[in-house]
Amino acid sequence: MPVVRDFRNYSFQARRIDRCGKNIGGKLYWKLYALENTVRVVINSVLLIQIGQHWWTTAVAPPVRTETQRRRHRAAASPQHASPGTHDIYLVGLFELIEILRANSHLFLPIIPETNQWLVTLEGIRPSRNLVGHMNFPNAYDRNAIDGAYRQLPNLMARLSGQNVPIAIP
Repeated sequence: MPVVRDFRNYSFQARRIDRCGKNIGGKLYWKLYALENTVRVVINSVLLIQIGQHWWTTAVAPPVRTETQRRRHRAAASPQHASPGTHDIYLVGLFELIEILRANSHLFLPIIPETNQWLVTLEGIRPSRNLVGHMNFPNAYDRNAIDGAYRQLPNLMARLSGQNVPIAIP
């Protein structure tokens, strides 16, 4: 398979942009999708047990809750588009997910002793995630960071199963 290089370093050809997009989408974007959504499920699953059904209002900082309401109203103004999800956790990005995890780490640590390592891992992929999310071409470091974080997901989910935490999709 030929090596795909950043189209911005060459003369314009639409096929170069296509190749870059297919490469990033096929190798990285789906891993970021899996990472962020798995983190959402883990946060929801643990906080449901630790706090209860209304964990969002207890565990999430007021500025984040205010911003999610603003995003929900903006989404409601365009009903022709897909819904971002019924739970407000689908209206936050990786930065806010990290902050929720960090602020409530005392509730995660008894179930996931590696919580602090997960915080480091997630912080470590934020720049790479933003590169890919904003349609830029990642370098080898970024690709390796995303791949490494993705490879850790089975262990995270095994930890929940080992603690008999029901997996609860928000």
